[in-house]
Amino acid sequence: MIDFISNLFGRAEPRIAEASTRDASAIAALHGSSFRRGWSEQEVEGLLLGRHVIAHRATEGAKLNGFILSRLVEDEAEILSVAVAERQRGRGLARALLNLHLRRLAGLGARTIFLEVDEHNVPALRLYQHAGFYEISRRSGYYPGADAAAATALILRRDLV
Repeated sequence: MIDFISNLFGRAEPRIAEASTRDASAIAALHGSSFRRGWSEQEVEGLLLGRHVIAHRATEGAKLNGFILSRLVEDEAEILSVAVAERQRGRGLARALLNLHLRRLAGLGARTIFLEVDEHNVPALRLYQHAGFYEISRRSGYYPGADAAAATALILRRDLV
């Protein structure tokens, strides 16, 4: 009875674990609802099958709340995508995913992490700046804009050592 009441009034912390191909459909759906051009289930599955891809997911029960995917080659990694379900945003889940993911990448030998982010994605920029990333370059007109004006991609870097 106590568990039942706790479930009604308390929020369980999302469980963060490594993602697998079983998560491809849910990751594709979340990616599609988070970005202008979402990835298909086949694209996500192909990434998750890649031997250089590291992926984590955050779940609450059977519900996917967020994910992060990177590609690691030698001592450099690129964060390919991070997304958190709209209902979970602003609760620190992206930070928790990123922190765990960076520790895993470091444990696998990554020394430098790169990523690209839309210059207008203020929450993501705050997340990455808080995590120690800094701008190294820009790609003008990289992201298609909603109103035909393409947005600039900021290329960020973080050194782990």
